[in-house]
Amino acid sequence: MNPRAIYVHAPFCRRRCAYCDFAVTVAADADPRTWAEAVALELVAVAARERWSLPLKPHTLYVGGGTPSLFGAAGMAALRHALADTVDLSGVKEWTAEANPESFDLAVARGWVDAGVNRLSLGAQTFHAPALRWMGRLHGPDGPARALEAAREAGITNISLDLIFGLPERLGRDWGRDLDCALRLEPTHLSLYGLTAEPGTPLGRWVAEGRERLADGDGYAEDYLLAAGRLGDGGWDHYEVSNFCRPGWPSHHNEAYWDGTPYVGLGPGAHSFAGSRRWWNLRDWRAYRSAVERGEAPAAGAETVSGETRALEELWLGLRTAAGVDLVDETEITIARGWVNAGLALFTSGARVRLTAEGWLLLDRLAVELSASGGRDARREGAGRAATATGMEN
Repeated sequence: MNPRAIYVHAPFCRRRCAYCDFAVTVAADADPRTWAEAVALELVAVAARERWSLPLKPHTLYVGGGTPSLFGAAGMAALRHALADTVDLSGVKEWTAEANPESFDLAVARGWVDAGVNRLSLGAQTFHAPALRWMGRLHGPDGPARALEAAREAGITNISLDLIFGLPERLGRDWGRDLDCALRLEPTHLSLYGLTAEPGTPLGRWVAEGRERLADGDGYAEDYLLAAGRLGDGGWDHYEVSNFCRPGWPSHHNEAYWDGTPYVGLGPGAHSFAGSRRWWNLRDWRAYRSAVERGEAPAAGAETVSGETRALEELWLGLRTAAGVDLVDETEITIARGWVNAGLALFTSGARVRLTAEGWLLLDRLAVELSASGGRDARREGAGRAATATGMEN
């Protein structure tokens, strides 16, 4: 079960955004070598525990954050050097690194390309200046255009933009205009995220104290469906609930999360999955670094995902993609037929169903509804008994 996808978390940011609940350490600058060496130590400890054979030979590598571009031009080279003995990067088809516009320029882009990065994920979020200030972002509306120009001059043509919808109405942000601004930059990929008020974030406190109101359910749905319609009409593939791409340009790394491919997450707060096991790391950078320097795998917790839980998870992951899921019995087909009649789903071939944009707004409810029919659990239990009888692992 050697992982075929590697995620590396760079936890440093100059400022924490109002909505952010990621594992982030605020720092004016960050040392890429210290971070990369800590990540390499973690991989050695985890590989020994999991009995993985080294070097790993991943298909994808994704460096997220935090703000990886805060490391500057040398950041990705430092990571490649630190992992040289434990990861064979020769077979990596997609190396993505995240950046914020204010810390990404031509020098950084060229340094990343030299290290092997071939895909950029840029946190634009919005092109509306008051909304950027409200979020706590450090770039202005023109920042994404300058960053994309630098990326392309350095040779990176596979570029994804992140945008956030469902902002408070009082900010006056025009979501349709934001989509227009993003499309004028001609990225290959868009990731659209609905704003949520997570406990412990400044935004979470503002909402709990009644100082801020998020978009209501109707406003959230209106934004989402506007994007889905406009991008669909423009020839974009809506290949996952939150993700759109130009034909042929999906995020191959993210596809590993959705199809059950084993993956390892390195760095503070990162998650990993292999076989039926999932584990997640300590979130605090200092605690994480201390653990790996002692030769320990820095896990904060772990779980075994099997039985009904695994069946529901596989169903939910399948329904969140355009590939959809195969229905296992007549009861599931009847349930799905009701969704189709309500405009929430489509039959794509035989007994295979996928959700529409309207259905994706109800993803959690529909997954539970299908899971509750029981046929999927029975099929999984039967497969488990057969595997045990033949000496195979379930």
